[in-house]
Amino acid sequence: MSLSQWIGFVCLLSVRSPVLPAAQAGVPDSLTTALYQQIDFRNCDTLNPYVFAEALHGFLNLEAAGKLNEQVHILSVADFSLSSCSKRFWVIDLSRPAVLFNSYVAHGQGSGEDMACIFSNRDGSHASSLGFYVTGDTYEGQHGLSLCLEGMDPGFNNEAMNRNIVIHAAAYVSDTFIAQEGRLGRSWGCPALPPQLADSIIQTIKDSTCLFIFFPDAQYLNKASWLQLEPGHWPEYLLPARSKPGSIPESMSSCFPGFLLASPWLLRQAFQ
Repeated sequence: MSLSQWIGFVCLLSVRSPVLPAAQAGVPDSLTTALYQQIDFRNCDTLNPYVFAEALHGFLNLEAAGKLNEQVHILSVADFSLSSCSKRFWVIDLSRPAVLFNSYVAHGQGSGEDMACIFSNRDGSHASSLGFYVTGDTYEGQHGLSLCLEGMDPGFNNEAMNRNIVIHAAAYVSDTFIAQEGRLGRSWGCPALPPQLADSIIQTIKDSTCLFIFFPDAQYLNKASWLQLEPGHWPEYLLPARSKPGSIPESMSSCFPGFLLASPWLLRQAFQ
């Protein structure tokens, strides 16, 4: 079996249906749905509503735990279930709510080629790590302006600082590279961004905002502490979502009917 065939086989094994937790007790699903419906994806790729619901779940718990910047309400999401040729990175201002950036993002060499499917918390693996991160300070490194990341999920990404996993620019994150190779280039585990957007994104999300790197991995979804905790509050800055829901983007309406959007449990089923 070739290396590429072996990686593909591992990918198939890694996508398993998770054991689903009980419905959220503290935050009604309708509020998450209303907030999602307000986000305008017409000028960018659409973030999967289930992935958004999971990202928001962890964001609310991190915020309640005092881990996030209280002055801004930025949620960044990298959906590594998608091809590297997709613009699978979103930066969302939840208080507006609005998509600030939608971009390519690279995964690690150890995670796969076009599709990421292997994830590791181990130093030297050159793989991406799943889970929730809190952004830190910026610095000038070999890739220019870079952003430190603190992994918040023990056993999944808490070695990020020791591994020097940061957000930085990379020339291999580009349309040109995709045209030549049929995929993005890959990092040593860092979520690398296009050079023309990296500095702006880094300046926007620095200083204790939330980043969620997603893949439908059963072990992670069933054990991640920030997803097992039930959010106990709905912040005041999100309350307009209760009374001013928008419409479901046309690109999603055929794939995710309203009754699915109303329930993260059903969304999990639809996504598997």
